[in-house]
Amino acid sequence: MSKKKRLMILGASRVQLLAIQYAKLNGYYVIACDIDADSVGRAYADEFYQVSTSECEEVLDTARKCNLDGIMTYAADAAAPTVAFVGNELGLPSNPYESVLTLARKDYFRDFLRKNDYYIPTSGVYGDRREVAKDISRFDFPILIKPCDSAGSRGVSKFNDENYDENDFQRAFDNALSFSNAKKVVVEDFIQRSKYQVAGDGFVVDGKLVFRCFANEHFNKTCNTLVPIGESFPSMHGIEVQERAHEQLQSVFTKLDIRFGAFNFDFMITTNDDIFVIEIGPRNGGNLIPQVTRYATGVDMLDYTVKASLGEDCSDLRMHDVKGYYSSYMIHSKREGLFQGISMSDDLKNNILEHNMYAEPGSFIESYQMAGCACGEIILKFESMDEMLNKMDNMDIYCKVLLNGD
Repeated sequence: MSKKKRLMILGASRVQLLAIQYAKLNGYYVIACDIDADSVGRAYADEFYQVSTSECEEVLDTARKCNLDGIMTYAADAAAPTVAFVGNELGLPSNPYESVLTLARKDYFRDFLRKNDYYIPTSGVYGDRREVAKDISRFDFPILIKPCDSAGSRGVSKFNDENYDENDFQRAFDNALSFSNAKKVVVEDFIQRSKYQVAGDGFVVDGKLVFRCFANEHFNKTCNTLVPIGESFPSMHGIEVQERAHEQLQSVFTKLDIRFGAFNFDFMITTNDDIFVIEIGPRNGGNLIPQVTRYATGVDMLDYTVKASLGEDCSDLRMHDVKGYYSSYMIHSKREGLFQGISMSDDLKNNILEHNMYAEPGSFIESYQMAGCACGEIILKFESMDEMLNKMDNMDIYCKVLLNGD
């Protein structure tokens, strides 16, 4: 009997559980790492180490003991540079550490875009609120404030005009700073987009972006307009726009010498028809994007992610068009309170393919200020683009979270 390949997965939370279970099911020996000793994925891994996945040297020390064949993460920004660092040090399949760090850090990525003449709004990186005050005349309001190295829309705020309240601005800056390991905050002009913001995942093989699947990104306008509540496939942007975006993403990968792996995209088409690449996450997307991509195209991004991390052949991957209309939706509350359940219309129930709740009746849930505040998730299938967009843009009508006292 051949020896099982040994795969280290950084992160063992609910998000990474899918990857741990998948690797185990496919015959790999799984070693999970997470700072949380009570991570749900611990019980499913063959081995578990309590270590911060953002601490490169600590993970490297752990990895040296494990005789690894590969290392990966799943939908975890902070762990992606660590994967590259350890992979480079141990000679495992990996992309250049500095390139992955450039993608993972918003400040580094903005600097990369600017130096290479990509479209980018006015932006600055700050460690102190007083530095912003000196620079504030550079910006055209509205502006965004965000941590330089966080994910899931944590710590992101928007200010609409220069007549902002100083105390509100200080709180927003401090909030962004609290989510940054590097203790740096990005301030940038807010860009007006044409149609929907674009999200999605793609996969690189031998330096080429051989597969990508773009989606419409949806937001709750009555809650937090900066945190996505879900994505719908296919993108309503035309083929010409999608091809231009593909070329720009490929250009970035080429310049950074990215060789393989899954990547998550966020970009927008401005009202002037420019493509603004907001982020290229060096990992699979959250908000169920890989799962919905599988329904929409038949491509299993998780399967290729696992295989690529172990140096296995992924040369069969090709572009696949979206067949049908699919979306993810993060069930959320506009206010905090004790969770009682959800009320879902029969019209929406007919669209559901998968439904998973995290919150238990009687548990406390937060208002939807970041992706981690969702209390459940659903994957849906629709009959048409119109039905999909109408329901996704009006989900408050179809799916309501009930709190104590409602």
